[in-house]
Formats: sequence, structure tokens, C-alpha cells
Amino acid sequence: MKSFMAKKDQVEQKWLLVDADGAVLGRIAARLAMVLMGKTKPTYTPHVDMGDFVVVVNADKIRLTGSKAEQKTYESYSGYPGGHKYVSYEKMIEHKPERVIELAVRRMLPKTQMGRRALKRLKVFRGPEHEHQAQQPQKVQLF
Repeated sequence: MKSFMAKKDQVEQKWLLVDADGAVLGRIAARLAMVLMGKTKPTYTPHVDMGDFVVVVNADKIRLTGSKAEQKTYESYSGYPGGHKYVSYEKMIEHKPERVIELAVRRMLPKTQMGRRALKRLKVFRGPEHEHQAQQPQKVQLF
């Protein structure tokens, strides 16, 4: 028996459309990370970039469970003294709901070149409209 290892030119990357309306942030982020890495394909090969392109719409309608909506904060540091910034989830979902999903998925991807390449295939949009109709993404239900 031989093990099948996919080659770079054998990979077929599809475009998928995911509606995040009413989805729980962590659950959808975990599933998006798996699709972006290509782990949902039967021919998954660890050293080959096999993931699909994913278009996420209705990012502003994502939800959190429990009291996380009031307690969750996003932290950034500029590298300078006093450069710590904290933004609450409520402010972030109001101003940049796309960033909430991107950060959640980013933290679930590998911290390598393949993880950074996979994150570039994630396209997140605030409302139901997106600019990738030309790619004819297939609608899938991840949650």
C-alpha cells in the first residue's frame, strides 16, 4: 500500500460562501480554519496548501454565548511605552465586525507561512453583499 501525497499542481481550490447570520463566533471560526487549511478534503496533505477560498457575509450578525459579549476585549501593543490598547467586543463589532471574525480565525490557524497564506484566502464582509460574484462561490452551511 502506498500513501497518497498531493502535489501542488493537483490541488483544486474552490470558492465557498458562508452566511454568518446567527452563528457563534468560536464555532464558525474553528470550522473556517479547517476549510482554509484544507483539512476537510480527503486528499489533505500537511505540507501542501490545499485550502479553499472562503467568503463570509453578515459578519455584523455574529454572536457570542454567555457573558462574553460584555467581558471580551481585544488587545494590541504598539511596541512603545504606554502603547497598550484595549477595545471591547461591543465597540469592535460596532466599528469593525469583519476584524472580529478575522482575528478569531487567525488565532486558530498555524503560526507559519502556510497559516498566513491561508488567512489571505478568507474574505469577510459586514453585510449580505460581497464583491466576489465573478468567482461564483458555492453556498455552504458550516454551523
